[in-house]
Amino acid sequence: MSSSNFMNVVRFKLKQDCVEKYFEVINKTDFEGMIQRYIAKTGDYDYCFVGIWESVEAIAAQRSKMIAHLDEVRGFMEELSPELGVTDPVSGNIVA
Repeated sequence: MSSSNFMNVVRFKLKQDCVEKYFEVINKTDFEGMIQRYIAKTGDYDYCFVGIWESVEAIAAQRSKMIAHLDEVRGFMEELSPELGVTDPVSGNIVA
């Protein structure tokens, strides 16, 4: 990976009866400029999505598509908190 690679991480919790539905949708989703993606199961219904991007510009170019994707799967997710809503996203340059 080059130093220009960029990463986004999104923590979320799926509703018990929506796990299969979520993975059906995410497995059909493709974002241009995303090099790799991982989804870690961190609890019974808790997950963490990690996307590796070519650059900050690549993720910025896909922002509207990512929002549309979230709108598609939002109903599958539990609220994390009133402040966060259903996701807890962070992103930044990969430094190591």
